[in-house]
Amino acid sequence: MAEPTPRLPETIVLVGAPGAGKSTIGARLARRLGMDFTDVDELIEQRAGKPIPEIFLMDGEPAFRELERETTLELVGRPGIVSLGGGAVMNPLIRQALAERTVVWLDVSAHHASRRVGLTGNSRPLLAGGNVHSTMVRLMNERLPLYREVSTHRIDTNGLKPAAVVRELLARLGVDDPEQPEPVQDDDQTGEQ
Repeated sequence: MAEPTPRLPETIVLVGAPGAGKSTIGARLARRLGMDFTDVDELIEQRAGKPIPEIFLMDGEPAFRELERETTLELVGRPGIVSLGGGAVMNPLIRQALAERTVVWLDVSAHHASRRVGLTGNSRPLLAGGNVHSTMVRLMNERLPLYREVSTHRIDTNGLKPAAVVRELLARLGVDDPEQPEPVQDDDQTGEQ
């Protein structure tokens, strides 16, 4: 007797630090599963009509966090794959909403994350204008307990190519992966996953 095919969750949420690969992994996973994919940060930029660094500069971080909260709560209630901003888990209402979802923590070390976002972190307001690595360490120390709290799955992305992370995630979800594997290791020279 064949084993029943596992039922995929309607909503899969990706969390993790900047540079963990949430956007890349989310888009690839969505293609593989035939699901919609939304990057919360990209949607915020579309709705605001300006990039996130400008929102931080012109409107302030509290205004951005309010947009992030509204957008995230809307999206995690819909079917699809959703990539959250790195700091979204700081909001207790978002954490509460994630308790009812399949949440995948794409775990990355501060070293790998810093290399992936670059030395300046210019597109990431909380990392701009200083030592990216030390800022990343501080942010991760604040957020790691919360990533751990909300996640139903944790995948270590350090040194892995996006295809390997997607294969691991599919395996965790109980989905057979018929695609040919590509090399597993990533030299981090290609930027964010």
